[in-house]
Amino acid sequence: MLIISDLTYRIAGRTLIEGASVTIHDGAKVGLVGRNGTGKTTLFNIVAGDLSAESGSIDLKRGARIGRVAQEAPGSEISLIDFVLAADTERTALMAEAETATDPHRIAEIQVRLADIEAHSAEARAATILSGLGFDAADQRRPCSDFSGGWRMRVALAAVLFTEPDLLLLDEPTNYLDLEGTLWLTNYVQRYAHTVVLISHDRDLLDSAVDHICHLSEGKLTLWKGGYTSFARQRQEKMLLQEKAREKIEARRKHLQAFVDRFRYKASKATQAQSRIKMLEKLDIIAEVVEEHVQAISFPNPKAKLAPPIVTYDKVDLGYDPDKPVLKRLTLRIDDDDRIALLGKNGNGKSTFAKALADRLAPFSGNIVKAGKLEIAFFAQHQLDELHPDETAVAHVRRLMPDAPDARVRSRVAQMGLDTNKMDTPARELSGGEKARLLLGLATFHGPNLLILDEPTNHLDIDSRESLIQALNDFEGAVILISHDRHLVEATMDRLWLVDKGGITPFDGDMDDYKRFILSGAGDADRASRGEELKVTNADRRRLAAERRAQLAPLRKRIQGIEAEMEKARKLIARIDAALADPALFTSDPAKGARLSKERADAVRGLDTLEEEWLTLSAEYEEAEAADV
Repeated sequence: MLIISDLTYRIAGRTLIEGASVTIHDGAKVGLVGRNGTGKTTLFNIVAGDLSAESGSIDLKRGARIGRVAQEAPGSEISLIDFVLAADTERTALMAEAETATDPHRIAEIQVRLADIEAHSAEARAATILSGLGFDAADQRRPCSDFSGGWRMRVALAAVLFTEPDLLLLDEPTNYLDLEGTLWLTNYVQRYAHTVVLISHDRDLLDSAVDHICHLSEGKLTLWKGGYTSFARQRQEKMLLQEKAREKIEARRKHLQAFVDRFRYKASKATQAQSRIKMLEKLDIIAEVVEEHVQAISFPNPKAKLAPPIVTYDKVDLGYDPDKPVLKRLTLRIDDDDRIALLGKNGNGKSTFAKALADRLAPFSGNIVKAGKLEIAFFAQHQLDELHPDETAVAHVRRLMPDAPDARVRSRVAQMGLDTNKMDTPARELSGGEKARLLLGLATFHGPNLLILDEPTNHLDIDSRESLIQALNDFEGAVILISHDRHLVEATMDRLWLVDKGGITPFDGDMDDYKRFILSGAGDADRASRGEELKVTNADRRRLAAERRAQLAPLRKRIQGIEAEMEKARKLIARIDAALADPALFTSDPAKGARLSKERADAVRGLDTLEEEWLTLSAEYEEAEAADV
């Protein structure tokens, strides 16, 4: 159990956490959410013992082990598998001692302990974790120094997962994973035997892998039951009720104050005025709800509509070495309204294809035909370093609008989703999310016909990702998307292409099918050698999915029925609140006011009961679905 009590932490005179308290029970899976800069990573540092709080306490069960991904990626000559195995320091020490121990009693103790911690199956467990994170058997024997920073961070993640700590702290673990690794990690966290607290802006991960949301806002921690979607709904409802209660009290306050102001100095009304002054003093003070506003993102639409296809590939080879092309004999077409997500493990050629589409990589062979006047915009995370660090957002846009008045330039910056107070901030001082917004705006400035996005969400929080979804859905051109964010893919893309084994082919199914495809290990097999077998497998998968839906239909129907009842209850509460908001109700018809108050209390209790049943049945439904994966 993790107990945070009355925690306060300040940095550079700014209060990040103030009097925060929360209790997280053993085995809970908790998503820690909050706007960028609210102090989520700082809280992790305090829990892990890397920082000391100004006041308050962190309590853990005695002997509990905390696991956290190392900030420094491993870069030594040790192999991946050996690095992961070495993370279990107890096993490593016992194995070393077993080689030299001579005392029979000590040898027996060592062997018993090694059996208890399943030391002899450790290599198989480590290999399974590395495989899930994208490393095949050959990769696992290579030294860490052979891999780039992002891949090394996967190794660091594998090491902490292998140790199976009692409290696992994961800070944006999907930022260096591809979609396949993210799907595997989601499944791993769901099944993890101990407590997990993770910081993430990946909505699908927060809906699928956690059972509680811990919200850090205004220095306080609030624990909510359910995934992110449930949290967002419950929080919105609470905010609405809080605002209605505040408005009701303020109306009452205004009414009483008006009486006091009118009769305070009139002798015949002095007693009544004093009575109302005391009533004013007893009125609760409810803070006004301040909604956190996120600047919208928008993309200019294409200046002209082009006749399809806008791009065709005929037997095209792509890569970096003519003797070893990454993608071979590509034959495909892209139309003016296509919305295509590229699937496939990192290293299979997704980014290679994106660069070639954006004319940043020339083909080795084959024929590429692009429509005349085709405008292409390309965004990739590494381009954040291409911004001029000393120039403001306004200065960056001014380069593209040299003769435009200042007001028009600032208007374009605002359309990119940057606040007024950020427009004159040097790029080096912008956050990662603000830099991403600026770069997206610069890339799409001229109204592209084809927008290519390579992992656009790494620095965007959940609300900014929702703004990106809205912008993509409003955009009238074609989009090619590479993303580890399943929610983004499902909300914006119409087609799925699988990049694998040197080719690009349409994927027959949706993202649920792809998740099953990945977790079943099918993505690691040689599909070229299986031919028709893959088609049969896809057909079988659809048939099994249909059978599963039929089996779960009664449970799903009950859940939908409860959702309908919940909606009726919310509408009833809203009608009652509207009636109770009339300040004259309790003076003109006190009996009706009392009756409505009782009806509201009954409706709220009924809604709470329905929500509990909905959460229980929804969890049961999700578990039934997961069991068939």
